[in-house]
Amino acid sequence: MSESYAGKINRKLMKKHRIINAAAGREKADLVLKNATYVNVFSNQLCTADIAVAEGLIVGMGSYSGHVEQDCTGKIVLPGFLDAHIHLESSLVSPTEFVKAVLPHGTTTVITDPHEIANVMGTDGIDYMLQATEDLPVDVRFMLPSCVPATPLDESGAVLDYRCLDSFYDHPRVQGLAEMMNFVGIIAGDDQPLEKIVAAQAHHKKIDGHAPDLVGNDLNAYIAAGVYSDHECHDLADAIAKLERGQFIMIREGTAARNLEALVPLLCDKYSERCMFCTDDKHPSDLLEKGHIDYIVKKAISLGVNPITAVKVACHNAARYFLLNNRGAIAPGYLGDFVIIDNFEDFNIRQVYKKGQLMVEDGRIAEFPSPHIEAYLSDRAHNTFHLDTLTEKDFMDHRPRGIIGMVNGEITTVDAGYSDRIDVEYDVLKIAVVERHKNTRHIGIGYIQGYGLKRGAVATSISHDSHNIIVVGTNEADMAAAVNRITAMNGGIVVWDGGAVAEVPLAIAGIMSDEPLEVVNEKLETAKETAHALGVGRGIDPFMTLSFMALPVIPSLRITTRGVFDVTTQSYV
Repeated sequence: MSESYAGKINRKLMKKHRIINAAAGREKADLVLKNATYVNVFSNQLCTADIAVAEGLIVGMGSYSGHVEQDCTGKIVLPGFLDAHIHLESSLVSPTEFVKAVLPHGTTTVITDPHEIANVMGTDGIDYMLQATEDLPVDVRFMLPSCVPATPLDESGAVLDYRCLDSFYDHPRVQGLAEMMNFVGIIAGDDQPLEKIVAAQAHHKKIDGHAPDLVGNDLNAYIAAGVYSDHECHDLADAIAKLERGQFIMIREGTAARNLEALVPLLCDKYSERCMFCTDDKHPSDLLEKGHIDYIVKKAISLGVNPITAVKVACHNAARYFLLNNRGAIAPGYLGDFVIIDNFEDFNIRQVYKKGQLMVEDGRIAEFPSPHIEAYLSDRAHNTFHLDTLTEKDFMDHRPRGIIGMVNGEITTVDAGYSDRIDVEYDVLKIAVVERHKNTRHIGIGYIQGYGLKRGAVATSISHDSHNIIVVGTNEADMAAAVNRITAMNGGIVVWDGGAVAEVPLAIAGIMSDEPLEVVNEKLETAKETAHALGVGRGIDPFMTLSFMALPVIPSLRITTRGVFDVTTQSYV
């Protein structure tokens, strides 16, 4: 034991000597960015010098020579970007494919909450994601899911209390406890969510929040419990109220929610130090067509934000919040994570370095190995459907059921009354959620108005947050067939009209694909067009909108495995 420890110390000592010698100019650095104009996040200005890197760390700025030298004259060097809150599963692809998508956009670190896969696989889902992200050229750090399931009304694949999470805090890439969505339970003093906060604090970890529109003493109670941040602010007053009470504000600009324009006044000298950027959910088309954190930085600059402020919010502030003290800046001792752009106006990314290694040049990404995932976890992730074959009789119920009234393609809904039958002419369709984790044969049935489907059925195994199968149809036979097809594929999206007319396989836990991002995006866009051709309104994302109809925390009506639920009255209708 002592020899192994001594050997480890000796190796680190040799590395330290190498760093110091390169910093002092006694040895050549591994990499030198010559004549670099760079953002100094400490003095809030552009500086010009050679930037030297050795052993993956920045060792100095000044005049240096290196084994590899890159002339940066006329370009601007930025620290690598950091996404402060994302669910990797929302990209619908494996973590390796996600990294291939975001690294060319300058993202070098992300903070992920794996609550989607944890709702399917429990702690095995967390282990899967930890292994699937090991040693990737984007550092993937974790916040442990705080709400699995999101509510006791859900039938998820697992229930995680604080005991299930406790051992994960010792993992070197776990930063804390993810978004505490159960703010009602916190304010009420319920033991179950409070136990998770107390446990995270015992490990000296961060605790992120999720409390839209919480005000007054309820907000005070939530923050006093130990919640340090919020990413749900959609208006300035909400954000300032939380910031004034000490919370850090994650300004979200993703696929499902876009809050940058409303919150851009925060990006000023008075407030910006308490702000970070995050995407939360980022779908394939957005990653391919818009980008990632770079898109938010560019948009912020276009809205009048000082470019240096925008860059600091995109890297340094989040690094400080998560105590990642060796990233988010260009200074001695920080990681050699660089984004090299042409200028702030066009913001074209020319190169991306990770720990001093050139990983992206003009959009072309260097090859890197995929992480090893142990066979048990891989098999487990690809076998998460436990459901018998269904028939149209399983979806037949002539009792009156509540109608979920959609609102202009948004994910909020209204109570649209009752129905005991499908009426395509009046856009009253049947909707159902099928439990798929434990073969309980629980099928919640209701009706929905505003979706627009004229023929066939649409089904998906992405249904937040428990990810059972949700299906909408104009007839029960097509509904059953669509659900059976999803089960046969081990998950995915299906548009069915007497047969499968479009599908997107999602074989990893029913929420992610094994295929490349471009392939998944092409299939997804084809499926969307097919759904629209069958009548789904053009202003509606056929699958994203449907996936949120199963989340019983958004008013007013939702569908669960037990039927239509009124979130406002907390009762079934």
